[in-house]
Amino acid sequence: MQVSVENTSALERRMTIGVPAERIETEVNKRLQQTARRAKVPGFRPGKVPMSVIRQRYEDSARQEALGDLIQATFYEAVVEQKLNPAGSPSVEPKVFEKGKDLEYIATFEVFPEFTVSGFESIQVERLSAEVADTDLDNMLEVLRKQNVRYEAVERAAQDEDQLNIDFVGKIDGEAFNGGSAKGTQLVLGSGRMIPGFESGLVGAKAGEERVLNVTFPEDYQNLDLANKAAEFTVTVNSVSAPELPELNEAFFSQFGIKESSLEGFRAEVRKNMERELRQAIKAKVKNQVMDGLIATNAVDAPKALLSNEVDRLRVQAVQQFGGNIKPEQLPAELFEEQAKRRVVLGLIVAEVVKQFDLKPEEDRVRELIQEMASAYQEPEQVVSWYYKNEQQLNEVRSVVLEEQVVDTVLQKASVTDKSVSYEEAVKPAQAPEADAE
Repeated sequence: MQVSVENTSALERRMTIGVPAERIETEVNKRLQQTARRAKVPGFRPGKVPMSVIRQRYEDSARQEALGDLIQATFYEAVVEQKLNPAGSPSVEPKVFEKGKDLEYIATFEVFPEFTVSGFESIQVERLSAEVADTDLDNMLEVLRKQNVRYEAVERAAQDEDQLNIDFVGKIDGEAFNGGSAKGTQLVLGSGRMIPGFESGLVGAKAGEERVLNVTFPEDYQNLDLANKAAEFTVTVNSVSAPELPELNEAFFSQFGIKESSLEGFRAEVRKNMERELRQAIKAKVKNQVMDGLIATNAVDAPKALLSNEVDRLRVQAVQQFGGNIKPEQLPAELFEEQAKRRVVLGLIVAEVVKQFDLKPEEDRVRELIQEMASAYQEPEQVVSWYYKNEQQLNEVRSVVLEEQVVDTVLQKASVTDKSVSYEEAVKPAQAPEADAE
């Protein structure tokens, strides 16, 4: 077998492969012999059909099958011989594809980039530390109460945080517009659900009252036909209900799956959950800074095949998340290209750090992480057992641990600044990273 390789770009390779005719004929004959043992030809007993008949009937299909298999096999042999690492399937172009002649074809493909991860010392990381204070715990209990608020009808004027049942008709230039009217809508004043001026215009209204609200749709309103247009809404208030927060009692505690009858026990469980959330938030922010730093300090070319596959994955995820009748391939690839590039490049960098430092998942950390996740459930022992009985799930946890070890490896050389902050600041979501400049 003859092989020559041409570098057509940083990652693309054009490989010409020649396969001797003798090898092709050997493969064709092997398939014809296999066919002869099972072929059913009228006038002949199975296994007794003359080879000349078999060749006449089946040689073309046997040759096509042999050529397909040989291209696949010789491509693999060639990349091993040339020590190449293909990223994706090759594009195959036959040069000589004739009976009795050597097979010659061109395989064009991309390879994984070869690079060494560096620049750890220039990566700057701000590592937060925080505690769950009693005031944080009190605030969380209020959040939980508000999430389970009930509304009771009242005979007074409406105020912020009241729930109103309303009918409304919206008009622009005196004409009702599509989607501008509704009946029996429940609206909490101050929720920001409606356009500016709508909710505030109903403060002070009473049940049975009708109000006319003059408002303007925002410039960035999602319906471009309505954006920046003045509208008039005639609103009828059917009822006014005031919020009633639930008592902190055993019935309330049970809604969260917590078997506690005392407020002290419930507070302890909530604090435990908050501390777990705090640890996860701090760890995630450190990881994001490390990953941003690795991308900034290591310029890596991403193979087009990997980018395309990642875009397809993101399309599928988007359809699964938002639903609808749209098919993944109908979503424009441009929507996902930047995110796909970031994920592919990070994957290549992380894999190279693992290789450079010979990292392997530490099983103690794997168990510790599983136990941490399991602690959020009522029967943590069952959750731990489930993970260890499901190899796929267990491997996913191992991958997470391996990424944590990559982060730890970088932190040993990075410039790390520790900063004490409040619980609220620590758990606040980090801003999304800006797209990398081309």
